[in-house]
Amino acid sequence: MVRRPLEAVGWREMIALPKLTTHRIPAKIDTGARTSSLHATEIERFQRDGQHWLRFLLDIGLGLSEPVVCELPRVGRRTVVSSNGEGQDRFIIKTRLRLGKTEFAAEFSLADRSDMKFPILVGRTALRGRFMVDSGRSYLQSDAAERKRLLK
Repeated sequence: MVRRPLEAVGWREMIALPKLTTHRIPAKIDTGARTSSLHATEIERFQRDGQHWLRFLLDIGLGLSEPVVCELPRVGRRTVVSSNGEGQDRFIIKTRLRLGKTEFAAEFSLADRSDMKFPILVGRTALRGRFMVDSGRSYLQSDAAERKRLLK
């Protein structure tokens, strides 16, 4: 079996969640986190066609837009150990993630990340088999003009 070379990503990248918003969103790439995390507030549970769904506000940060109302099926609920070492019970959703030219389905835990610099954290489960992280670089999946603007 021939393995294709992995794309390089920096410790921070701009990503897209095409099923949720048209904006690109700043994300921290974090190999120390197993599960990816998405900044969500006002999370509501509801039923649709006999399935568990979640409605929440997605704030993409940077004052780029008003928060977006999102509705997705709930994949599950699990305890996630946060950066402060405490376990939090979080809802899990699955949606499309685009990083550079690569698009795939990824799971995200929903959490209030308003105290964090990045509204999205991309964990190692989403990265595995797709990307190699260069921890000393940023925005490797952005074109030259966007990279220049972001690094100012």
